[in-house]
Amino acid sequence: MKFGIFVDMQLPRPWHDGDESRLFHEALEQVELADRLGIDFVWAQEHHFLEEYCHSSAPEVFLAACSQRTKHIRLGHGIVVMSPKFNHPARVAERLAALDILSHGRVEWGTGESGSRMELEGFGVDFVDKRPMWAEAVRETARMMCMEPYPGFQGKYFSMPHRNIVPKPLQKPHPPLWTACSNRDSVNLAARFGMGALTFAFVNAEEARFWVQEYYETFKTDCTPIGRTVNPNISMLTGFMCHKENETAIERGHEGAQFFAFGLGHYWRDGIHVPGVSNVWSDYKNKPRSALQAMDRERKKAGMGGIGDPEHLIENFRALEEAGVDQLILLQQSGNYRHEHICESLELFANRVMPQFKDRDKHRELSKQEDLAPFIATARTRLQGLEKMTDIPPVEAYPLVWQRDGSRTEQLPPDRRPGMTALWQSQVGGRPKPKK
Repeated sequence: MKFGIFVDMQLPRPWHDGDESRLFHEALEQVELADRLGIDFVWAQEHHFLEEYCHSSAPEVFLAACSQRTKHIRLGHGIVVMSPKFNHPARVAERLAALDILSHGRVEWGTGESGSRMELEGFGVDFVDKRPMWAEAVRETARMMCMEPYPGFQGKYFSMPHRNIVPKPLQKPHPPLWTACSNRDSVNLAARFGMGALTFAFVNAEEARFWVQEYYETFKTDCTPIGRTVNPNISMLTGFMCHKENETAIERGHEGAQFFAFGLGHYWRDGIHVPGVSNVWSDYKNKPRSALQAMDRERKKAGMGGIGDPEHLIENFRALEEAGVDQLILLQQSGNYRHEHICESLELFANRVMPQFKDRDKHRELSKQEDLAPFIATARTRLQGLEKMTDIPPVEAYPLVWQRDGSRTEQLPPDRRPGMTALWQSQVGGRPKPKK
């Protein structure tokens, strides 16, 4: 089983000058440390407007910074919001390729729809459109990274003319493709589309075994890739804080794990938020103890399995490994976790826990690839061909015409352009200055 860390950029109120800067730079230090320790992945979220819960709204910038500070760790978008109203598909293709080049081919392309009303309505997305928007954008973004030129697209949610999207990613045909999952239905959707399942949900080993079995059964029997290749993998998320004393780990990690779950409920289920005013941390701290205790009981079934001493973690993580989980993502920064505690936790985990899994992972990966090889081959036969443009229409550059007062007129038809080119070029800087 492989391991990743999760960059959520949580920043509970009250806020002070410099807090966000400190948070970002501490997160970079944590990624650098994870790389040195041999942790396999870092996943950076994309969320918008979710005060306190997630200040990671530009993961492409954060991961680019990580690419220059690390050598081995895989750089995962966990996730890119694929709705064209958030991110135009051509811009996603360009950014992924640039990051892949800068990182020497270490990008993981996680995708998602976004689900909170705060985010969807902030970008003008109707909830009922988010799934088909995602599917349309993912499919076309994958094509953009593989085609020279991309023939253009007339879709329901975005359209564009033929263009050659550059640069192209180092990994061919494109970086490994994942999608965010929060329930069994979305896990099965990932398998049907040949995508890795990023299950950002706390599940126990028994539930994990059932999800993994369904995922791989679906992949083997019903996979038609949405991208240009397949990535059969399933990950799980766990709360995380490791200390040599079990009680100290719980004392340090318990509150942050609870706040993570509380924030999910606040923004996705039953919260009422006043932008720029609401105090999510205060609401959490003032929650009736009975409600917190109920939340704690639920968490002990799953997400708390990564909070404890090394022996505790080895036992709980081994159960997830035996359930077939390919990657376990550690929620190492939540609530008001202290940076030095996070770093201590990662170092102890890497020294005492991770070595118990590394050797087995190598053998397991070889066995898995051998088992899946015929099913991967079958899935690839279902890939739709990429049509090659043979008669590529030219895109002609021509000048705009500006009136002497600086106002813009219509673009000229071809039969009037030659005479205007000299006039255009005769103007200082190409455009006359408006009269005062």
